[in-house]
Amino acid sequence: MQARAVLASVLAVALLLSGCAQPDRTLVAAGPHKPAASTPPTPKPRPSVTKPAKPPLRPLPAKLPAGLGRNTGVRPVALTFDDGPSPAWTPKVLDQLKAAKVTATFCVVGREVQRHPELVRRIVREGHQLCNHSWRHDLDLARRPVGEIRADLDRTNKAIQKASPGAKVSFYRQPGGRWTSEVLGVAKNLGMRPLHWSVDPQDWDKPTAATIGKRVHTATRPGAIVLLHDGGGNRAETLAACPKLIADLKKRFGITRLR
Repeated sequence: MQARAVLASVLAVALLLSGCAQPDRTLVAAGPHKPAASTPPTPKPRPSVTKPAKPPLRPLPAKLPAGLGRNTGVRPVALTFDDGPSPAWTPKVLDQLKAAKVTATFCVVGREVQRHPELVRRIVREGHQLCNHSWRHDLDLARRPVGEIRADLDRTNKAIQKASPGAKVSFYRQPGGRWTSEVLGVAKNLGMRPLHWSVDPQDWDKPTAATIGKRVHTATRPGAIVLLHDGGGNRAETLAACPKLIADLKKRFGITRLR
């Protein structure tokens, strides 16, 4: 009897250790310890920055303001070239002008002056005139606040002076001919005369050389100011038109420097 009691006690202890004495307990295989998930901190809201609204552009006047240079004042005509200097086209235009023994006015864009100062020096060295044509050919420049207009024109003049110290910048030409009284006032205040044109063959639209020549021949009158381009795109047709065009104008009117 004593042996049976001992055996029963041993079985009870074994059952207790194996968990059988706790039928409601579920044993799960041990795995890696996972830390309790932490709640991420709530990001602080960034302060909103409101940029000041840009002032609206002034409307363009119904007609061009008075005081624009549109005639040489003498019988001979003037040649003007816009949107350069361009390393692809300006040297070739200069070669043609030199061969024809005539001078022209180059309306230069400030950032192109900054990129190609050596071309500005050549323009001046070969006896041609310079005209400020804004920093980046902003068609809406004349409609912007006066302070912005002045900064743009002044920046372009400084780039020209850096490229060719002492070079005279006698004229300003508004991109697209989109003039306002405000840009006229700024140009004059900076010592530049507003330069427009009276003959526009629209060579910027890349018509054929024959078309460019025909348009110039038909539209030109004594004292005309002829608008052409040596920059701002492919000017192969303008270049091709120039020899015949220049010879025609020289024969009919003569070609002069602007005064």
